Amino acid sequence: MSKLYHTPVLLQETLDHLNLRAGMHVVDCTLGLGGHSLEILKKIGPKGRLTAFEQDEGNLKVAKSELKTFKDQVTYVHDNFEYFSDYVKKPVDAILFDLGFSSPHVDDPERGFSFQKDGPLDMRYDKRQKLTAEKVVNTYNEKDLADIIYQYGEERRSRVIAKKIIHVRKKKPITSTLQLVRVIASTMARKQKIHPATRTFQALRIYVNRELEVLEKALDKAINLLKPKGRIVVISYHSLEDRIVKNKFRYYAKDCICPKELPVCQCNFQKKLYILTKRPIIPLGIEVSKNPRARSAKMRVAERI
Repeated sequence: MSKLYHTPVLLQETLDHLNLRAGMHVVDCTLGLGGHSLEILKKIGPKGRLTAFEQDEGNLKVAKSELKTFKDQVTYVHDNFEYFSDYVKKPVDAILFDLGFSSPHVDDPERGFSFQKDGPLDMRYDKRQKLTAEKVVNTYNEKDLADIIYQYGEERRSRVIAKKIIHVRKKKPITSTLQLVRVIASTMARKQKIHPATRTFQALRIYVNRELEVLEKALDKAINLLKPKGRIVVISYHSLEDRIVKNKFRYYAKDCICPKELPVCQCNFQKKLYILTKRPIIPLGIEVSKNPRARSAKMRVAERI
């Protein structure tokens, strides 16, 4: 079996914007295979500490092997970063979120993330959870399916796709990725610029793993556990994630959150962030040419006041 590898996106930009120094305590909320974390540990030195969240058991095992030289400096958390404050009790110096799925997720057909390889319709990051994409596709009603595909995939043909899914599953359950791809493709009248299943697969993945809901909660917890001058770096891969990050940063960068109609501030809100990226940082062309999966990445950075 070939060695798993995931090329860390915007690696140098991440290291620079985290403003790393020796002895820091850093939290990597999305460890993956440890690409970012390895370089972070080199920067923070032997007295530095890393807390690393990873909900995928396979990824965690590989990352532990990759980071074994630093094992005494790392606290591994096999859990969703939704539970950030359950494991991180004291303020930290820097926090990284590299959202989305890692290469092993899409490369392994058995995980069910890829619409180009046949495999079970799974899509769970954490196999301990019960809800799978197969359950959603085969048990949810037409309206709920259409809403999920539209809301999380921004797919304009969501109602047509949902209707077709319901029609097909009445005859036979939809249990594999390519089976679902064929159902979706059959609703398309003409060739699409992107693969016809792209948006629907994105929607199911986000819904099954509660990605947007979890991100909202985790950002609140993370921002409130940053030390003054501490940095938070978030790399997102689609507009729904990026919008949440942008709005959350803007919220915490405000001096007042009172309704506009109030003549005098009554909220006593304390500004917590200074936004360092007016526009998101995106990968250079040379990085995208070497790692096409980086093409949609957007990085936003803020500093705790």
